[in-house]
Amino acid sequence: MKSYQSEAEIENVVRGFEACETGADDFNHPEHLVVAVSYLHVLNRDAALDRMRAGLLRFLQHHVGNTEKYSETVTVWWIDKIAEKLKKLGPDVSLVDKCNTILAADFTDQGRGLTR
Repeated sequence: MKSYQSEAEIENVVRGFEACETGADDFNHPEHLVVAVSYLHVLNRDAALDRMRAGLLRFLQHHVGNTEKYSETVTVWWIDKIAEKLKKLGPDVSLVDKCNTILAADFTDQGRGLTR
C-alpha cells in the first residue's frame, strides 16, 4: 500500500482526478480514499460529499462516456465512514497523516451488502 510523504503528493492525486488527467485504470480504491480525505480535511461532510459526487460523475463521463457506474449509496457510505474515522483522529492531525491512517484502516466487512 502506498504511503504519502507530503501534501504535494496528495494534491497531485486530487488535481489529476478533478482534471480527469488520471487514467481510469490508475484511479483505484486508494486514490478514491485520498480524494475523500482531502475533501473532508477542508470541507464539511455535505460539501465534501457534493464535491466527491461531482468529481466522480465528471470523471466517469470523461473516461467511460456515461455515469452508470456511479453509486450514490456507496459514495455516501464511504464519505460517512471516512468522516467518522477522521473525527476520532481530531482536528490537529495533518492531511498526510489522515490519508495514511485511512489507507491503513481496516474497513473489512463494514461495506458488505452495499449495493449500487
